[in-house]
Amino acid sequence: MKKIISLLLAFVLALSLAACGAQKEEPYASVNIRLGGLKGPTSMGMAKLLDDAEKGLTANTYDFTMAPSAGELTPQLIKGELDILALPVNVAAILYNQTQGAVELLAASTLGVLYITEKGGNTVTDVKSLAGKTLYATGKGATPEYALTYLLAQSGLTLGKDVTVEWKSEPSEIVALMAQEEHSIAMLPQPFVTVAQGKLEGLCVALDLSAEWDKLGLDSRLITAGLLVRRAFAEEHPEAVAKFLEEYAASTDYANTHAAETAVLVEKLDIVKAAVAEKALPGCNLVCITGDAMKAAVSGYLQTLYDLKPEAVGGAMPTDGFYRTDK
Repeated sequence: MKKIISLLLAFVLALSLAACGAQKEEPYASVNIRLGGLKGPTSMGMAKLLDDAEKGLTANTYDFTMAPSAGELTPQLIKGELDILALPVNVAAILYNQTQGAVELLAASTLGVLYITEKGGNTVTDVKSLAGKTLYATGKGATPEYALTYLLAQSGLTLGKDVTVEWKSEPSEIVALMAQEEHSIAMLPQPFVTVAQGKLEGLCVALDLSAEWDKLGLDSRLITAGLLVRRAFAEEHPEAVAKFLEEYAASTDYANTHAAETAVLVEKLDIVKAAVAEKALPGCNLVCITGDAMKAAVSGYLQTLYDLKPEAVGGAMPTDGFYRTDK
């Protein structure tokens, strides 16, 4: 009998200790994250996250800033006025080199969004068929130019020699020019491909540059953008960063599976109208690739750019410290 009583007392004591331990576990303290994105696919992937944050459904709170170009937001990140920023991965590499490692890449967030479009004909059938043609495009000195240059080179063509590009500052300028011509070709990103198709009768997508890149059988992917974090912020708030990535991944999954609902949120962010966003989202290639998979995809892409033009990644390939893979 005494043995049974002793066992019961031990069991009760164990339960009490477990209860005390559970009581001592502190709840997660929400962190306010100053988040930045560009007016386009990089922010479209955040639409559900930001809407949930407004409703108080996220672990963290967010102050969101959006701009048309990365150049308007990168100074804020460097000064500590933004904590996380979605931007082209080659620009992220440049910032890593310029700040001596004060930033880290959290994830690849947007794969290729570039497409060759053609109005008034079906002359573009593959990359080689661009020989002798003139294209309209935006993105000189940025990902669009580098990606096109590389893909042309893999088909034995040289940009500026075999293929002419008339660089414009805005997709709207290209659409206006194409409207005046019976036949024209342009390289456009989503969601502007969809915008253009709504305004130009007979405009078709001739080539998906992401698909053309994948056909080369490389270890890399054509990557438009990634999520960059200030190292100091990540080290001070590792749990907040981890929860952000979870919520961002859920947001991109939602965008890829609920285009109509996400489109409404995209319009709310004043990126494009919902009708355009719904059609464009499948071609925006929104992802949240983290860890070693992110490092492999991005490093391969950056190596391709470095071999093409070292200045495209800041003059040197970023070291392993650029990739936040083990957090």
